[in-house]
Amino acid sequence: MQDALSWGQIILGIAARLVPVWIGLIAVFALSFTFKRRLGLYGRIFDSPVGMIGFAMVMFWVFVACFADIIITHDPLVQLSGMKNIVPGSPVKGMEGAYYLLGGDHLARDVFSRVIMGAREVLKIAPAATVVAFMVGITLGLPAGYIGGKLDTAISFGSNLVLAFPVILLFYLLVTPEIRDTGIPIVLAAILFIFPVIFLTILFNSRFFTNPKQRNIYVGVVLVIGLWAYSGLAFNADPLGVWSMDPNVLNVFVSVVFVNSPGVFRIVRGMVMDIKTRDYVAAGQTRGEGPWYIMLWEILPNARGPLIVDFCLRIGYTTILLGTLGFFGLGVSPESPDWGSTINYGRRLLAIAPHPAVVPALALMSLVLGLNLLADGLREESMKD
Repeated sequence: MQDALSWGQIILGIAARLVPVWIGLIAVFALSFTFKRRLGLYGRIFDSPVGMIGFAMVMFWVFVACFADIIITHDPLVQLSGMKNIVPGSPVKGMEGAYYLLGGDHLARDVFSRVIMGAREVLKIAPAATVVAFMVGITLGLPAGYIGGKLDTAISFGSNLVLAFPVILLFYLLVTPEIRDTGIPIVLAAILFIFPVIFLTILFNSRFFTNPKQRNIYVGVVLVIGLWAYSGLAFNADPLGVWSMDPNVLNVFVSVVFVNSPGVFRIVRGMVMDIKTRDYVAAGQTRGEGPWYIMLWEILPNARGPLIVDFCLRIGYTTILLGTLGFFGLGVSPESPDWGSTINYGRRLLAIAPHPAVVPALALMSLVLGLNLLADGLREESMKD
């Protein structure tokens, strides 16, 4: 019979499984340090110790998600006989040389493998949903702040309605089966997912308006690919089956976008109202540049620093919200290895077996901490512009 591993052996075993992650981190840092003076704000992260530490923590989990299939030691959904609530480092019965490095949960599943796969579940939704939320917020916030008037009043009123509602309760309502059956998430997806297409279309149209041939190419590509993706993601109607989203994932994704968009809108609107009074904006108006060109190519680039910082922070908030949903059993699926669900399953046995809850909780904390440190580093460097 195999002996259980000591904590030293467990740590070495985990470090060995993470070799692809270490290689990825070394490669990224080596290239970034070599070319940091050519990489703008990203390169200046490496002049900030806080930003660099945060970047390393975030990239660690990014690489874990990318290489999860070769890092895990067991299928995160498979239950093995005799491994229920087993302590870290325990050998797997009937499998020579196999161990549960971080123990087993209440269903005899490998905690280490579930935490690793949980990183993929989190990073599959949080960044993409935040990007869509930013496109919604920017598309509405730019004209609201620049044009003002009744348009600003109407959009701000709708934004305030969403912001006034308790976030957790709003999430709970949007992802419950009863709301799902009404078709509201599909309606929200149809509305929210069209904004990236609108944003990119206006972006290229305003930039290349004086060059119709080049404009038609860019706008045409955006419309073809964008509407193709839109049909698949929003309505699951892609005839080629390239773009699709599981109904549970769609509900969570739409909820994240819907809740985050008003906050982005308020930030963009406020910054536009300040920047539009600058001299270079007045110069653009004097040259006869169109409103959307001024908003997207004069004002928005000068607001990029605070928006990048908020983007990092918002991914952290979204990660916490996803963990909260999973904790309440409202995540992407009941058997999903996402960190919130894993913490929920493990909390019931904290007194006798703390590792199933503590390990994913530490993983969630480290990712959010990394995002916050990265945002602090970006804020520090962006203020030097």
